[in-house]
Amino acid sequence: MTMNIKRFAYWITTAALLFVMLAGALGELTRQWGTIETHTVLGYPLYVLNIIGIWKILGALILAVPGLPRLKEWAYAGMFFDITGALLSHAFVGTGTIHLLETGSITLLVVASWALRPSSRTFGNLTFPTFSFVKRPSVLS
Repeated sequence: MTMNIKRFAYWITTAALLFVMLAGALGELTRQWGTIETHTVLGYPLYVLNIIGIWKILGALILAVPGLPRLKEWAYAGMFFDITGALLSHAFVGTGTIHLLETGSITLLVVASWALRPSSRTFGNLTFPTFSFVKRPSVLS
């Protein structure tokens, strides 16, 4: 994938993710009817709306600003846990296919934005350090 296509795909998925997170936070913090109904059906106490709403805003802000690679990793992880938790909650309670499709799609947005992010927005490579006790075979020339 060329860099321009990857960069474009990153910003499209990230913009969609930021919109979804901020819209969800707004619904949670202002206690919109659909949000209250969903949390009640899932059995969550309503005060959780404030906590999740604030964390969604903070996570979206972290993803939007340049720098802060470690915080970006935490924001992506938090969004992933939040949305997959919602997906599993809907699956366990049986609220319907539409909720599974919505939360599943948002999960894909989180993963796509994370996977497509430019190197300037990463904390480091996904490599594992070699162990010092493992001896590598020497190459004889």
